[in-house]
Amino acid sequence: MKKLFLVSSFKDVVNIFTDFEKDLSGKTVTFIPTASKVEKVIFYVNAGRKALEKIGLTVDELEITTATTDEISSKIKNNDFIYVTGGNTFYLLQELKRTGADKLIIDEVNSGKLYIGESAGAMVASANVEYAKGMDSIKKAPDLESFDALGFVEFYTLPHYNNPPFKKAAQKIIDTYSSTLNLTPISNSQAISVNNNEMKVEGI
Repeated sequence: MKKLFLVSSFKDVVNIFTDFEKDLSGKTVTFIPTASKVEKVIFYVNAGRKALEKIGLTVDELEITTATTDEISSKIKNNDFIYVTGGNTFYLLQELKRTGADKLIIDEVNSGKLYIGESAGAMVASANVEYAKGMDSIKKAPDLESFDALGFVEFYTLPHYNNPPFKKAAQKIIDTYSSTLNLTPISNSQAISVNNNEMKVEGI
């Protein structure tokens, strides 16, 4: 049983999320803002956190770059959901691998824990993130040795499709990779829900 909710902008699709996951009462979510650490524009981190709190979830932040190994392990294993924010996809993947958080997240999600990925967090759910080069700077992850990512899904989420300021970048990724990758473009008002083997794109 695998459950994922992949989005461009969580605050814009909360209503889709509450239809997808109805059991929210008393639940805690491990909130990982790491991808945003190397970005200048990070308003979406707070917007995502507030949106989660507004629907009644307890947000337990986990900054994996500064957390201890025990803290990373305990928060990923003990909380009900995992939420990974947007930012730089390559930096996020680098830090997930460096800390071993990637393996913990993979184990939990493959065991049925809900994974919510926003933008960069949605892109790392695919098997490989090389395609993100069209949107993010690889220079922000100098120690990243491989583009192999979490591998939860067989498609490649392309966030912010048709939304500024990523409109041209998203189109360029489509032009470059659509013949070789199963790209799934979503706008800021759409979400991809995965429930076991059933995948749906919802919203407009």
